Amino acid sequence: MSTKSLYWGSTVLVALLALASGTMYFATETAAETFAHLGFPDYFRVQLGIAKLVGGVALLVPLPRWLKEWTYAGFTIDFSSAIIAHLAVGDPISDVITPVVALALLLTSYVAYHRYYLPTADGDPSGA
Repeated sequence: MSTKSLYWGSTVLVALLALASGTMYFATETAAETFAHLGFPDYFRVQLGIAKLVGGVALLVPLPRWLKEWTYAGFTIDFSSAIIAHLAVGDPISDVITPVVALALLLTSYVAYHRYYLPTADGDPSGA
């Protein structure tokens, strides 16, 4: 599999997860109940929903490298915090699987991003 395919495949999956969960934070009562169960205030659900929608788009569109790096950092913190929060309240391991998979896909996207988009010595992107 080429680096380009690995990058776009993993990035699209992460973006879809982010956009879907960000949308669900506003569309379902279950999301509000989950945030309450985890001990978070309701305004955090709104903040995180907006951040996931913006971040999901940011992963897919061309942006300056520094902004793309911040997007990856934000999602790393988000997915890691989700894992910790679910484990801290004693949720079953099945509730931890989604953020673990999302983090693995994000890390795959990040590594592929650096291999595909960082220029080589001759100025061409590697992995094309």
